[in-house]
Amino acid sequence: MLQGNAIIGQSGGPTTVINASLCGVAQAWRDAKASGRVLGMRFGIEGFMQGDVIDLGQEDPALLEQLRTTPSSALGSSRHKLRDADFEPILAMLRKHDIRYFFLIGGNDTMDTIHRVEAFCRQKGYPLVGVGVPKTVDNDLHGTDHTPGFGSAARYVAISVKQAGMLARDMKRVDQYVIFQTVGRSAGWLPAASALARDAEDDAPHIILFPERPFDRERFLAAVKACHDKHGWCSVVCGEGITYADGRPVSASTTTDKFQNVEFGAMGGTSAAMMLHRMIGDAFGWRGEFQVCESLQMCAADRMSETDLEEAFACGRRAVELAAQGQTGVMVSIARKSNDPYRWALETVPLADVAARAKPMPDEFITPDGFDITPACLEYLRPLVGQLPRYARLKGIPA
Repeated sequence: MLQGNAIIGQSGGPTTVINASLCGVAQAWRDAKASGRVLGMRFGIEGFMQGDVIDLGQEDPALLEQLRTTPSSALGSSRHKLRDADFEPILAMLRKHDIRYFFLIGGNDTMDTIHRVEAFCRQKGYPLVGVGVPKTVDNDLHGTDHTPGFGSAARYVAISVKQAGMLARDMKRVDQYVIFQTVGRSAGWLPAASALARDAEDDAPHIILFPERPFDRERFLAAVKACHDKHGWCSVVCGEGITYADGRPVSASTTTDKFQNVEFGAMGGTSAAMMLHRMIGDAFGWRGEFQVCESLQMCAADRMSETDLEEAFACGRRAVELAAQGQTGVMVSIARKSNDPYRWALETVPLADVAARAKPMPDEFITPDGFDITPACLEYLRPLVGQLPRYARLKGIPA
């Protein structure tokens, strides 16, 4: 039996399906006929410390149901890094609202927040059940096969690269290259998803640059030249966090956030895509373009993955089930059981194993030259993204 009140928060960057997880928590709490209220913290842990709390139980159930397909973060988000001085105010707010169940939906840093708050309360003798609900478009969260939010962002990237590639192919007498940049600081999962765009041998993308592989300017330009010689144009996809062998970012960025993560291209900095654009233009004198979509990858509801939506909602509901069982200090995780047909199940992982850890792409998912993905990676990605649109191509035009 769930005794006491619960609170839910959303942290970090939004996703297309983060509100589905919020809906899952809220509906599961209602269905469990819990004795207490389910509250929502506005703007994450930062807003919670300021007393910015709403009663989700007072919301129309039909409106909460609509959240399942509503993008962005309905409660508002935050990137606040916990300081030692924050824990007493947090505990005071927990006591004030008689909160016994603490749910946060987020990524690596969010799981660190739950882990530290739950541990502090235990140290102070305050009974608090803390359960994490995974979320991140980067797909770099440790302890889960993949994260809710990734599938929809990957679908956005794949469709965008497919359509931009068609444009570049048909305009190659004008623009000889196009560069598409994805979000994701240190993991190449989203750049990898662009490979799903290909139907024909000459389809975009031709070159994929991963943060997991050091960037080599001369090798890159040689690959661009070889692609242009073969196709008459070149499509490049890069992760925003690609770096040189010495760790310098390809982007001209030095700004960091509160967690000391580099904010690529922020505050007037030059994005990786812009730098690559300059390299190619300077080396070959070609005209080309670059595309940096930033947060659009995080909230494009028109490109939502149905698998992503289903799993995000299920993770929210599962968090309440775990709390009702008295499980604390854990995150809901997704376990893949098979690729074809795609089957999955929900499990748990200790927050201590997840907090502030990242999951890069495995070596077996990246080709030896570092510019593409392997068939194993394609098998991993396809079920998460869903069927992509196919477009007509005149038979008289060779691939």
